[in-house]
Amino acid sequence: MDRLDDMLAFIKVVDTKSFTAAADRLNLSKSVVSRRIGELENRLGARLLNRTTRKLSLTEVGQAYYERCTRILADLEEAEQAVADLHAAPRGRLRLNAPVSFGILHLAPAVAEFLERYPSVEIDMDLNDRTVDLIDEGYDLAIRIGRLRDSSLIARRLAPARMALCASPAYLKQHGVPETPEDLARHSCLIYTNIPSPDLWQFTVDGEARSIRVSGPIRSNNGDLLREAAISGLGFVMSPTFLCGQALTRGELVAVLHRNVPSELSVNAVYPQNRHLSPKVRVFVDFLVQRLGPRPYWDCTLLDTLPQEAG
Repeated sequence: MDRLDDMLAFIKVVDTKSFTAAADRLNLSKSVVSRRIGELENRLGARLLNRTTRKLSLTEVGQAYYERCTRILADLEEAEQAVADLHAAPRGRLRLNAPVSFGILHLAPAVAEFLERYPSVEIDMDLNDRTVDLIDEGYDLAIRIGRLRDSSLIARRLAPARMALCASPAYLKQHGVPETPEDLARHSCLIYTNIPSPDLWQFTVDGEARSIRVSGPIRSNNGDLLREAAISGLGFVMSPTFLCGQALTRGELVAVLHRNVPSELSVNAVYPQNRHLSPKVRVFVDFLVQRLGPRPYWDCTLLDTLPQEAG
């Protein structure tokens, strides 16, 4: 007798609390189900069920065996589904959350290319700069930038998020180029407010972390606005290169203090720790990893001058 069939019969008897109902579910006769349970108990050398004329209940050994059996059958079902999904075409709605600027600049063109490859997938993309609750708010996936908080989510690194301290050529000509992070105290700095302690900019000096208090004429929770303010000559901006890379390439901004700007941040895809990852999420994350990678296109002309992450 197949052991998995015996396990399944046992689970159905426990779940339905009836040999008759279990037999109906399995499309077997009651006598066959009863015989399977009896043979199972004989093989294990232990009684699994307490039987009376009115009621079935698990013995202590039966309870432990039931829990193990349900896990084994769930793992088997998951393994079979995973193999089936490898051959299944991704389809259905993919609900995605991402930061506003990154979504507009980099996800929008990526999504267009992705949908050409996978026309049976629909993308429902919400852009905002808050940390959403993926499970409570029903998202399949989120793009998060920076250091990730400890959580039960799975994170996959899509690309480095290198930082650059930038100002316009006109500003540097008028006010000079800072030689150390401490020199920023006498400069105008454009402050991004959607982070903890926005007035304290982080640097590395002689291998040690250092915080420098800055101030300036504009504060905003939007990085695009601050980049444009820097291009207009209003001061320094500390910006990820996915936001300022094009302006640096065109010469609208100049990056300074390369060696002092930390560069350990990442662009990450995060998703819930489901036992089984849907094909649409899996192929979308794989697509982004391939499209971005350790040398993303927005950094292609900057890697000789900007610090790179090890590994």
